[in-house]
Formats: sequence, C-alpha cells, structure tokens
Amino acid sequence: MREDSVSTNPLPSVVDIDTWRTELEALRIREKAATRELDAIAAQRRRLPMVELPDYTLEGEDGPVRLADVFAGKSQLVVYSHMWFPGEEWQCPGCTGFTSQFTRLEFLDLYDARFVIVTQGPIDEALAYKRRVGNRMPWYSTANSPFGADIDAPPGGGFGVNVFLRDGDTVYRTWHTNGRGVEQLTHTFPLIDLLPYGRQEDWQDVPTGWPQSPTYNRWPSSKDIAATYGSPNP
Repeated sequence: MREDSVSTNPLPSVVDIDTWRTELEALRIREKAATRELDAIAAQRRRLPMVELPDYTLEGEDGPVRLADVFAGKSQLVVYSHMWFPGEEWQCPGCTGFTSQFTRLEFLDLYDARFVIVTQGPIDEALAYKRRVGNRMPWYSTANSPFGADIDAPPGGGFGVNVFLRDGDTVYRTWHTNGRGVEQLTHTFPLIDLLPYGRQEDWQDVPTGWPQSPTYNRWPSSKDIAATYGSPNP
C-alpha cells in the first residue's frame, strides 16, 4: 500500500514475516488437534451399532423401488433428505444449494457406495424441480411411504443425512445427522471459512468492524441456483 493511501476497509494487522509465521504455527497446532479429533470421531462412528429397517418402497424415476434396490447394487448408501413444501415453486434454498454441489459422485463407486436424495414431494414434482434447478443427483420420493418420517425427515420437517448398510436384501440404518452436522459434507463453508472475512454472518466471532449481515443473507436463492445451473425448459 502506498504511504499516502489510507484504507477505510477493516483489515487484519500488518506484521513482519517472522511474526506472521509464528502466529500461523500457533494456529496450526489447533488445526492439527481438530483434525486428530475428527479422526477419532470417525473411528467412533465406524463402531456405532445399527438398526434393521423394514422393507420400504419408495418412488423413483422409473416407478416404485424397494429401499434395498435404491443401493443400485452397492452395499452402502448416503441419503440426503431434501425439505419439501407442497405447492411451492421454489423449495428450500439451503437444500437446493447444498445438493447442487454434487455433480461428480462416481468416486463413490470405488467405495461400494451411492449418494441419493429422498424427499417428501411427489416424484413427478420432485423430478421437475430437479430439472428446474439443474440438480444432478438421483431423486426418490417417500410421499407414499413412512420411510421419511422414520428417518427423522417427516412431511413438513427438516433436512438431514442418513447412512445405510445393505446385507443382501436387509437394510440397516447406521448414522444420522441434521442441522449444522451436515456442514462436514459441503465444500462451500470450509472454503468460505478460510477467507479473512469468513461467512460474514452476524452470529460469528469476528474482530471489531468486520463485515457482518444476517444469517442466510448471502446464500443464493433457489431461483438464483436455477438461473445458474437449471434447464430453461425443465
């Protein structure tokens, strides 16, 4: 910055390179500790017991499908429960934005796994919405099944992630999360959290003068996502 130039923007303090490296290494200790804790959490997750599920039937693009067949031959299945509000043109922007990230899921084939969306919306409406917003994931409907409610995503309820394991035709539920627990599956927040100004949401702990706005204010709307990724003639 030129000596005669005075910035009015909120900025981190400017220090010499040695001081910066010292501060970075102090932060790195906490970051590595968090990584090790996440490893320990994952190890505990792998040791969770599981619960056997009934033989549910969902609705897919080609008609009724048993839950065991939603695995498409894989032994492991990740299900995102997409919020659905009857009669609404634009569904939950959080769910729409989160699932729009997943365009290349073939890597899961190497782990004998699949990742799909299940919603309470009727399958025809769900598939039309998928096309409208440019979603690339497989969609299924639980509108005529208790499956959604049984995995903590009832009609009118919130979003969530469940993981299932299949042994033959028997399906087991192994893990569930919702709320901010879903953040670990997104690449957006980890990238944004690296930025000096972070998410810029008013609940976050930031230095005085940092830009902040109401939570969700910077999130794209479902209509915005459709304009970016969707089909003009869904």
